[in-house]
Amino acid sequence: MSDAADLPDLDDATVLWSAGADERAGRPLLVMLHGYGADEHDLFGLAAFLPDQYVIAALRAPLAPPWPAPGYSWYPIDGIDGRDASGVTAAAERLLAWVEAHAPAPARVGLLGFSQGASVALQALRCAPDRFAFAVNLSGYVAPGALDHDEELAARRIPVFWGRGTRDDVIPPYLVAHTAQWLPDHADLSGRVYVGLTHSVSEQELDDVRTFLEKRLADPS
Repeated sequence: MSDAADLPDLDDATVLWSAGADERAGRPLLVMLHGYGADEHDLFGLAAFLPDQYVIAALRAPLAPPWPAPGYSWYPIDGIDGRDASGVTAAAERLLAWVEAHAPAPARVGLLGFSQGASVALQALRCAPDRFAFAVNLSGYVAPGALDHDEELAARRIPVFWGRGTRDDVIPPYLVAHTAQWLPDHADLSGRVYVGLTHSVSEQELDDVRTFLEKRLADPS
């Protein structure tokens, strides 16, 4: 499995921003992380439906999946159960490096990820609990295994929204069960299970995400 040193840096040239460089100062940053086989355009289309107080940056993952899969990935997947936690951590470390370069502390930063991107977002919270204000987990999971800052994360109670569908057959059940057990003990968890939803985002879920993000604007810095 690749470690962080083996991953390329995130490419600044591929980042999609909702605001120009001269319009970002003093505003909270929402970083979007797409899923496996997608790219930075995949979630960026949601920006128009989210609170416009946020500056949104949609990132492209650093790896290309094996041919013929399209798009990009944050870490390799070998079969439906082949998700090595070290790969998730390596991707989270690359994300952290990008955040530090583009939104150094004390900038207020939140994360919104889908599937693989959501897992990287949650892993980034675990790697640096003092760096992020919240996370949105859409159809993702918490990687198994302990990390050094898990107790600190549990003490901070960072808000996390978790949305998933009852017909999502992409994330293995054991990872859903692990996430359902782990998140309440390590975050201020909210969210919903959407009846009939597959591995996707529904209009109802997007409405719930918008409400969650609006509430985060009122949180103390």
